[in-house]
Amino acid sequence: MALSAGCATSDGQALGARLAPEVPYAVGVRTLTVDPASERPLPVTLWYPTQGSRVAEGRFPVVIYSHGLASLPELHSGLTARWAAAGFVVAAPTYPHTRRGAARFSRADVRHQPADGWRVIRHLVRLDGRSGDPLAGHLDVQRMAAAGHSAGGFTTAGMFTAGHPARLRAGIVIAGGGMAGSFAGPSTPILFVHGTADAVVPLSVGRAAYGRTPGPASFLSLLGQGHGEYLVPGRPGFAQVLGTTTDFLRWTLYGDQEAGRRLPGRALLAGVTSFETRPPA
Repeated sequence: MALSAGCATSDGQALGARLAPEVPYAVGVRTLTVDPASERPLPVTLWYPTQGSRVAEGRFPVVIYSHGLASLPELHSGLTARWAAAGFVVAAPTYPHTRRGAARFSRADVRHQPADGWRVIRHLVRLDGRSGDPLAGHLDVQRMAAAGHSAGGFTTAGMFTAGHPARLRAGIVIAGGGMAGSFAGPSTPILFVHGTADAVVPLSVGRAAYGRTPGPASFLSLLGQGHGEYLVPGRPGFAQVLGTTTDFLRWTLYGDQEAGRRLPGRALLAGVTSFETRPPA
């Protein structure tokens, strides 16, 4: 895969490469609620780079992270906090009817979650310009990615529909697949991560979505693994998932070409993973 360092933004201006952080940050955590007075309030957990007791200097690309069925954002902190340490702000909504402990649990509600993801994005765009908020001026709202696991992977795919703003520049689908109308609009790099023995979302579902993507795409397979044990720090494959996803985000959101070239090496461990890449369709 190759990424031009001067991609276009939603307003047509060139968006050049930036220097990605080389030293890990400390990480802060906060919560907020999007549309608290609406019929569908959306609690959001944010992980962000810090220096001392303050948000770190600079502007940081944003990753919207979606949890799976009967899960919660904090259950994914092994991955999301490490992305924040690498120089990203990660915003993870708690979906009202698919979260753990939901009063009215409904897996069918996943179809509404891509729109929730876009509500989070619009809220963060406003927050970045809100005087007095600690994150104001620190969110690079022209450089965003969507990522998610399981139902959150389907949610992520559903955010890439025809006409989606170019500020959404990359996607990571973990143990998920496509939704109706997904992978349309601006050509966007997508990384798929899937266990080859996944009994919840079969590998064939992820492979079918991979085949549908019109832009550059990569597929990281966790050999013999199931639905997400590789997302747990210390488990086989976690280091490869973390390294690959982090360099993918550095490449797509910072324009770090060296990170893009490192992807195969980060991904591969004999007997644990396999990795493939294909150019745009």
